[in-house]
Amino acid sequence: MNVPSSSQRPRILTGDTPTGRLHIGHWVGSLENRVRLQDDYACFFLLANMHAFTTRADRPDDIRRDTLEIAKDRLAAGIDPERSTLVLETEIPAIAELSWYFAMLLPFNRVMRNPTLKTEIEVKDLGDRYSFGFPLYAVGQCADILAFRPDLVPVGEDQVAHIEMCREVARRFNWTYTKVAPEMADDDHLAHGGVFGIPKALVGRVGRLPGTDGKNKMSKSLGNVIFLTDSTKEIKRKLAQIYTGRQSMTEPGDITNALFTYVRAFIKDPAKVAELEDRYARGDEIGDGHVKADIATALEETLAPMRERRAALDGPAGDARVLEILRAHTDRANAVAEETLYLAKTAMRLDFGLRDLRMRP
Repeated sequence: MNVPSSSQRPRILTGDTPTGRLHIGHWVGSLENRVRLQDDYACFFLLANMHAFTTRADRPDDIRRDTLEIAKDRLAAGIDPERSTLVLETEIPAIAELSWYFAMLLPFNRVMRNPTLKTEIEVKDLGDRYSFGFPLYAVGQCADILAFRPDLVPVGEDQVAHIEMCREVARRFNWTYTKVAPEMADDDHLAHGGVFGIPKALVGRVGRLPGTDGKNKMSKSLGNVIFLTDSTKEIKRKLAQIYTGRQSMTEPGDITNALFTYVRAFIKDPAKVAELEDRYARGDEIGDGHVKADIATALEETLAPMRERRAALDGPAGDARVLEILRAHTDRANAVAEETLYLAKTAMRLDFGLRDLRMRP
C-alpha cells in the first residue's frame, strides 16, 4: 500500500487555542509571520478547539463560537485559504492517536516541568484543581505539531518551551523506533531514517508585547488588549491607558518602556522611530500623548484593512463561508496527518493499513 504524497515545499505549523478574538500581541508575535510566509511554505494553521476543553469543558457553546471567531480573524488578517490550510484539531484523528503514543515517551515529571504549563497553572489560579487533561494538552501540542512534520513553528516567545518539548519527543521517537543514534545532530535525523524532523521555533519580531497596563504581557484574561477588530476610537482609548510615570514633555524619558515597545512594533518608518526615540530620551517637548497619537495612526494603517475583511465575514453568511473553508481544509489536513501517522505506526510495527478520511457536512 502506497503512502500518499504531500507538498515538497517546507512546512509551517502553528496555531491558537480558541479563547476569543485575536489581538495585536498575536499579530506581532506570530500572525504577521504566518501571513508573510504563505508564499514560500506549505502552511498549516491549527485551531486547537480540543485543547480549549482543558479549562472550559463546561462551555462547549463558547468554544464553538470562539473557534469560528478566530478563523474569521485569521482570514481577515491575511491568511489566504487558497495558499494555507486551517486545521480544525477535533477533526484530525491522527492528532489524538499520536498524543497517546507520545505520552509513552515522556515521564510525567518532565511534562509538569514545562515552564509554560507551570505559568498557566499559576496565572489561571488552578492550584491542584486542574483536570488530568490539562497537563495532557502539553503532550497533545507536540502531536499537533509533529502530525504535520513542519520545518518551522512560528510562535510567541512564551511558547518556545512547548516547542522544545516537541523537539524532545521527536528525538525520542526516532531513537526508540528508527534507531537514530542519540548523539545524532538534529538536522540529520531524517537523512538517517527518522520519521520526524526536529522542528525549529520561529519567534516573531516582538517576542512579548506588553498590554495596555504597561506591565504585564498582553492577555485577554487581564483585560489589557487591543483587538484586531477594535475601532479607531477604541484603539485611541486603550492606548491612552498606557502609563509611563513621566511627568512632563521636557523630562528625559525611558525609551525601553512599554510605550516605545509599541513604537518599534508598529511604526514602520525607521527614521520616524529614531526621531521619536531621540526626542523622548532628551525631553525635547514631546509628551506621551504625542507618541500615542503616532502609534494610533500606525495601528490604524495596519488594522483598517483587517476590519474591512472581517466585517465581510460577520453574520450567518460569514459563518457559512468559514464552515465551508474548514470542511474543505479538513480533507487537506487529514491527508497529511494520516500520512504522518502511517509512517509513525510503520516504525512502531503497527502498519495494518491506511485509512481514507473525508469530511461531510
